[in-house]
Amino acid sequence: MSIRIASLQRYPVKGLSPERLVSAALTKGGYFPGDRLFAIENGPSGFDAADPQHQPKVKFLMLMRNERLARLKTRYLASITTLFIEDGGREVARGDLSTREGRLAIEAFFRRFMPSELRGPPKVLAAPEGFRFTDSRRGFVSLINLASVRALEEAVGAPVDPLRFRGNLHLEGLAPWAEFDLVGQVLAAPSGLRLRVTKRIERCAATNVDPATGTRDLQIPKSLMQAYGHVDCGVYAEVLADGVVAEGDALMPEQAALAL
Repeated sequence: MSIRIASLQRYPVKGLSPERLVSAALTKGGYFPGDRLFAIENGPSGFDAADPQHQPKVKFLMLMRNERLARLKTRYLASITTLFIEDGGREVARGDLSTREGRLAIEAFFRRFMPSELRGPPKVLAAPEGFRFTDSRRGFVSLINLASVRALEEAVGAPVDPLRFRGNLHLEGLAPWAEFDLVGQVLAAPSGLRLRVTKRIERCAATNVDPATGTRDLQIPKSLMQAYGHVDCGVYAEVLADGVVAEGDALMPEQAALAL
């Protein structure tokens, strides 16, 4: 079995657009680098940075309920801790998220952009060390099998952008849905990186939203259930050993490697 990494993505702000990477350095027990560092609280969520606990995603701005977010193209420059937001090809907001003034600028934008969808004042939340705003408590790294997405396109009868699934690693070389057989297995990369596949990813209505247009145009969970009897697409993995992973790298199940 030859699994190849087709692309890498991170999502610095929960619910906002992806940033494609050429490579990423993962650390044992850590999350995907630069992923889900921030979230936009939709009214008071009860999140306490001093005692960070996993919160349901409905407490934040997110595509499942706020599809307009997909209209926005965002990028986060870690070197200057600044978030840039574009709408329709023009910059509409920027803010240094390490400063109160910068966070207020971003919050003011969301008050203007989607006032009817806010349950209270929007607030930029930053993840403390060792915590991320992932949907799953143990969603350290997410892997999407592109062959499964292509199979789903046939079931749906329409193109399905893999970015609908907001994964970190897009994989080629697996048969459709073969990622589910990897649960419990360890994948190794040439750099020494080792990933243990932990569980399947259950999909919600966020995947119904076209990430390019913000249109709610498909019914992905319903289509998955009708075609396959489940609502899963992709798997989560945890990092067992440090390593760098890059576009084009191979991932080898350790059992298969031992058999060679």
